[in-house]
This record gives sequence, C-alpha cells and structure tokens, in this order.
Amino acid sequence: MLRSALLAASRSPQVRTVVEKFPPTQAIVKRFVAGETLQQGIDATAELVASGRRVTLDHLGEDTADAAQAAGTAEAYEHLLAALAETGLAANAEVSVKLSAVGQFLPVDGEKIALENARRICEAAAAAGTTVTLDMEDHTTTDSTLEIARELRTDFPWLGVVLQAYLRRTEADCRDLAHAGSRVRLCKGAYKEPESVAFQGKEQVDLAYVRALKVLMGGEGYPMIASHDPRMVRIAGQLAEWNKRDTDSFEYQMLYGIRPEEQLRLAEEGNTMRVYLPYGQEWYGYFMRRLAERPANLTFFLRAMATRG
Repeated sequence: MLRSALLAASRSPQVRTVVEKFPPTQAIVKRFVAGETLQQGIDATAELVASGRRVTLDHLGEDTADAAQAAGTAEAYEHLLAALAETGLAANAEVSVKLSAVGQFLPVDGEKIALENARRICEAAAAAGTTVTLDMEDHTTTDSTLEIARELRTDFPWLGVVLQAYLRRTEADCRDLAHAGSRVRLCKGAYKEPESVAFQGKEQVDLAYVRALKVLMGGEGYPMIASHDPRMVRIAGQLAEWNKRDTDSFEYQMLYGIRPEEQLRLAEEGNTMRVYLPYGQEWYGYFMRRLAERPANLTFFLRAMATRG
C-alpha cells in the first residue's frame, strides 16, 4: 500500500509542490542529488574526483513518453559527455543510462529506438575517452536490456551492465558475463518483485549477493561492487585477495551522499571507489520512485542524514 501511494505521489504535481517546499526533503535531496543543472553535475564530479573518487553520472530526465523525448535524453547525455571531455574529467567519470529513458518502453519500436539512442551515447563516450553502464530496472526488462547490451558490445566491448542479486536468474547471468573485458555492476536490487523471480528475505538476498559476487570475482571480467553494506564490502575485499586480484581489476560503488567517509576510506586505501551521481531537474521523480522501490530507503536516508557517514 505504501509503495502504491509513493508511486502515485511521484506523478502528482500537487504532492510535488508540497514535497519541494518541505524543508527536510530539501535537505535530503541536496545531500543525495548533485543539483538540477549540467554545471552542478560537473562541479560535483570535479569535487569527488579531487578527493580520489571516480564517478558515474545519471542524468535525471522526464519520463519518456515519445521518441522525441527519448532522443532528447540521448542528446543530454551527449552534452554531458562533451563537458566531461572538455573539463578533463572523462578519465575518472563515466555515465549510467536507463534504457527506459531512451525509449525502451515505447509501444512502437521501443527496443529499436533505445538501441539507436544508446548507441549515440556510447559513440559520444568513446569520443570523450570514457565508458557507459546500462542500469537495470524491474525484472521484466532484464532480457531486453541484456540483448541490447550484447548488440552494443560488438562495437563497444567496454559497455557495462547492472545485475541485481536478488533475482533468481542472476547467478547464471554472472557466469555468462564473467569473461574478459566484461564490466558488471552487482547490486542487491530494490524493486518489489514477486517471489517466483526474486529472493525475498534479507538473509536470502545477502546469500545470493555473495554467490553472484564469488562468480564475478573468480572470473576474468571487471566486477563493480555496488553496496553500502559493510559486510558485503569486507567479503568483496576478501574475495579479491583470494582471487589475487589487483586493485585496478575491480571497483566499489556507492550512491552520492551515502557513507561518504567509507567511500574516502576505500579510496585512500588504494581501491577504485566510484560514486553514483544523479543530477537533473527531475530529481523529484527519482527521489519518490526510489522510496517506492523500497520504502525502507526513507529510514536509510534519514539515518544517513543523522550520521553523515
């Protein structure tokens, strides 16, 4: 019920007005979203890079309702990548792209449009000297996203993809993708999924994450450990040691504003630590959808605000 209410609120202009004027929300948004403009995203990236961290930027655009909006999102990413190149940040910053934002869900030729727009973004990334990672959404998009990724990797073998550990299929997907040159971001997953396709309890999800991580760390690809869980971070470090991995053969990833002190600690120890940095005018939808995906995030965000670590 709470999830449905939050999703409804994410589409309500009236609720948005109330939320935007609510001081605690503003404080949370400022902590977890870099800002509304491209320049604010670039400024936040520069600050993170100066601290020894790397970045993956997510441009928060409008919900994609037609091909023109999808093309507009691709163009926004092209501008972002050009700015990263111009500022010298591209060596330490890449972009993350949701295929739904570039047309995947459009009723007519959605996958084709998404592929074409994602190709534009990959071409811009290649010109800038950096990379792209395709974000994953709910389980109904997994096959489509991986198929588009396979097509793109023909020309852009460095393209990264996200896998969600709580899906029952993910361990097998990790085996398919744990090959040389493959970049895989492993997260636990935050969407509300049916038990038929996803593990439900925290213990089950944690065990699934470790199983998938073992496959990736034991393979020949480049694992990206997306977790704020101290236990998972420790396990990843141990697996890297057991598999004799150099620190440049994998990386840790955390969200902007979450556990910044731990981010700095990992970077200072010589690890690659990448921060997922969202920016854009549509921060409200991003924020509310994140709560809807997992309402417990609200408690997590507020705790992070209180601890600032």
